[in-house]
Amino acid sequence: MEIIEIKKRYVVAWCNIGDYGKPRPVFVVQSNLYKNHPCITVCPLTTDLIDAPTFRLLLTPTELNGLNLESHIMVDKISAIRSDKIQKKLVNYHLNN
Repeated sequence: MEIIEIKKRYVVAWCNIGDYGKPRPVFVVQSNLYKNHPCITVCPLTTDLIDAPTFRLLLTPTELNGLNLESHIMVDKISAIRSDKIQKKLVNYHLNN
């Protein structure tokens, strides 16, 4: 199995073994100090945009970040997932403060 480099602010594809088992993009929020830990702290992304600025941060597609659609980071859905379920790095997203 290919080892995927995972760092803070990466958007990666996570294979969620749920109802549909399809890969889901997640935003890595865990410190790079813990990159070899078996679990990683992430927030899922969604393209189902809602008006909730406290809980949803907007990611706008650009040529640099490689996103295709506007997406929200679902801050209210932060969770830890198994790092061996990460399938691939999608983008390295730098948030503008």
